[in-house]
Amino acid sequence: MGFLLTLRIALRALRKNKLRAGLTVLGVVIGIAAVTTMVSIGQSASRMVEGQFESLGTNVLVIQPGDARRGGVRQGLVPTLTADDSTAIAEHCPSVMATSPLVAVPGHVIFGNTNYQPSFMFGVSTDYLLVRNWPLASGSNITQRDISGAAKVCVIGRTIVAKLFQTSDPIGQTIRVKNIPFKVIGVLDLKGANMIGDDQDDIILLPYTAVHKRLVHYEFNQVNAIIGSARSLSVIGEAKREMDELLKERHHIDPGQPKDFTVSSTSEIAGVFGMVVGTLTMMISAVAAISLLVGGVGIMNIMLVSVTERTREIGIRMAVGARGRDILLQFLVEAVVLSCIGGVIGFVLGCAASAGLTMLINALISGSDWPIVISINAAIMSFVFAAAVGVFFGFYPARRASQLDPIEALRYE
Repeated sequence: MGFLLTLRIALRALRKNKLRAGLTVLGVVIGIAAVTTMVSIGQSASRMVEGQFESLGTNVLVIQPGDARRGGVRQGLVPTLTADDSTAIAEHCPSVMATSPLVAVPGHVIFGNTNYQPSFMFGVSTDYLLVRNWPLASGSNITQRDISGAAKVCVIGRTIVAKLFQTSDPIGQTIRVKNIPFKVIGVLDLKGANMIGDDQDDIILLPYTAVHKRLVHYEFNQVNAIIGSARSLSVIGEAKREMDELLKERHHIDPGQPKDFTVSSTSEIAGVFGMVVGTLTMMISAVAAISLLVGGVGIMNIMLVSVTERTREIGIRMAVGARGRDILLQFLVEAVVLSCIGGVIGFVLGCAASAGLTMLINALISGSDWPIVISINAAIMSFVFAAAVGVFFGFYPARRASQLDPIEALRYE
């Protein structure tokens, strides 16, 4: 008997018991929908994390001060980095494209009658925007001449424009930082929120020399951190090694001694976040997949009932020439069709649920921008799972039907 004929017989049998077939596939629908939703949400979270780290800049490396020790006693984090370290890295590390020191500036800014405290206010060098891959919307960047002369100029983010200037053009205007006037020379392009919801556009950039001289009065040209950019993703490991060796030499750190700095890359941090998100997604998906087993047991039970109800039909088919493998194939096809129907419905519901949850997350969490991801892998996995459930849980009832004795089956009442 051909497969198409067997499929038609299976569909006809399922149409006769629509309600029972619908209840049978309910467990598969719920399982596939849950797995699809979790996989799609997990991939959405991964895309969001990748996008947030890409917004930090291209192949970014961050150098932070480490623990200082005196007489073997840990002194905690101290400012062991200087702007000269940043310059030396840019000049002597071939794998590093650019660097910039970072000097944090706490405090308020004033323009007219408006007093505002930005989220971020940094002293930086001319290459900060290159490292962060952050273009200007208007105006100009801080120049080397501004750095050399500790000029009282600044570049501001779009949030600062909205808070202080509303609709007026900020270029050429003067704001006061700790009562020191700074002229606005540039406005940054829109960047958006970072992965923890902080507004990256709520930022003011100043020449780090002006910050040292006029605002924080650090000694010895100290900086809070140094950020750099490797020339490509393939040499980011080499760039880290070069930075590490150069700073150990500059800081007179002998082999075996603890370093007073740490070098990390955003790609490493992104990898850790991605691994955590992936692990959580797999764990939640595994829990959701348990409902597939429940659905499979339901299919097996219903198929066993169907075999019992249709024993006489099986006997008649065998009496007119149907072989055991034909009966086996018929009931196996019925089980697989049931599972695949449940898989299709479950995948559609899962896609709708993942889109709805993503929009809900974006609506509830301020500044979040989770992408809606419809996973092709989830679709493939859904159909493979559904077919596997149908074959696995439908085989025993189908085999039992194929092994019935034709004479006994015809006598069955």
